[in-house]
Amino acid sequence: MRAVVMGAGSWGTAVAKVLADAGNDVTIWARRPELVEQIASGHENPDYLPGITLPDDLRGETSMPAALDGAELVVCAVPSQSLRGNLEQWRDHLPADAILLSLAKGVEISTGKRMSEVIAEVTDFPARQIAVLSGPNLAKEVAQGQPAATVIACTDEQQAERVQAAFATGYFRPYTNTDVVGCEIGGAAKNVIALACGMASGMGFGENTLATIITRGLAETIRLGMALGADITTLAGLAGIGDLVATCSSPLSRNRTFGARLGEGATLVEAQEATNGQVAEGVKSCSSVRALARAHGVEMPLTEAVHQVCHEGMSVESMVSSLLGRSTKPEVYGTD
Repeated sequence: MRAVVMGAGSWGTAVAKVLADAGNDVTIWARRPELVEQIASGHENPDYLPGITLPDDLRGETSMPAALDGAELVVCAVPSQSLRGNLEQWRDHLPADAILLSLAKGVEISTGKRMSEVIAEVTDFPARQIAVLSGPNLAKEVAQGQPAATVIACTDEQQAERVQAAFATGYFRPYTNTDVVGCEIGGAAKNVIALACGMASGMGFGENTLATIITRGLAETIRLGMALGADITTLAGLAGIGDLVATCSSPLSRNRTFGARLGEGATLVEAQEATNGQVAEGVKSCSSVRALARAHGVEMPLTEAVHQVCHEGMSVESMVSSLLGRSTKPEVYGTD
């Protein structure tokens, strides 16, 4: 398959490597000529995946029209809040029969739309040509060839199977799913919960606390997903609890690392400096996920608390106190 990965961050580069290892004709697009040269000639992305050797046949390209020319699979590997702006630049060059695959995990702040909805709105592509990839996939580990699994979700099962075949390698196992909503809600909410786990870790709390946050975070995610029509089994799988556990537990997770700095007392600016100048996706997503939950009458106390810390000046200590001070209730409250 002729595939182009639009974006050369850590996850975009790792996905390009997987596609190339799976035998596809792969181009990775980036704006900076020096980065393209390093990828194409040096076979490395030193800015985002230093020390990882990329396939010799993985090409780099700075020209957006040239990169998209003849593409059968277009992988959208840009952050969620910049996806719309990028798509507006790409849409006139997108091959009409291409499959558009979103890697972004978030909810658009200005509209409350999921990424597949943004893609459909900007490009006018039908749902059968729009897919999402989501799962417990830390970029560095995938790029190293460590065994991992993921989910390719598309409303058209045959299209999902085409993308599945393009990604299947000896170390990367893709599953298919037709529940796009569930996969996207799981991916967006887990970044917010990972921030909360990081904050707790930064304050010195142990595994009991982290397990509690992960479990209650999953409950929040299920409530929101079900309100939007997701299948609960999706959120019990790779794109739900699988992604949640990986992101909340690993020091390779930018969201968890960012939250840990906040828990240690750092400001948002100081935490950003600790993550190589990159803002964790959950810092923005907490606001849009919170707004989406409120619009559908869904209670998400952890998400509310993370938003208050990141955007309303609440201290991490106050956040913990507010969560512990909530009224007691049955565990299954609000999930049916």
